[in-house]
Amino acid sequence: MEENNLQNRQFLIDLSKMKMPFGKYKGRFLIDLPEHYIVWYRTKGFPKGKLGLQMQLVYELQLNGLEDIIRKIK
Repeated sequence: MEENNLQNRQFLIDLSKMKMPFGKYKGRFLIDLPEHYIVWYRTKGFPKGKLGLQMQLVYELQLNGLEDIIRKIK
């Protein structure tokens, strides 16, 4: 159980430091991407792998107004 908590914590830390690697918003922190862009990806389909998982979490955080959790980590 504790190992899972450490993995979740590390995932949030990684998300706080992750920048968009391509496209119109290249270089911008994922948590700071415009909501409309994240929603567009949700309809289009998130990228595969860790980036996609991080963007899905950003979507959920933005949907629930919880982006500041990640900004405080950053």
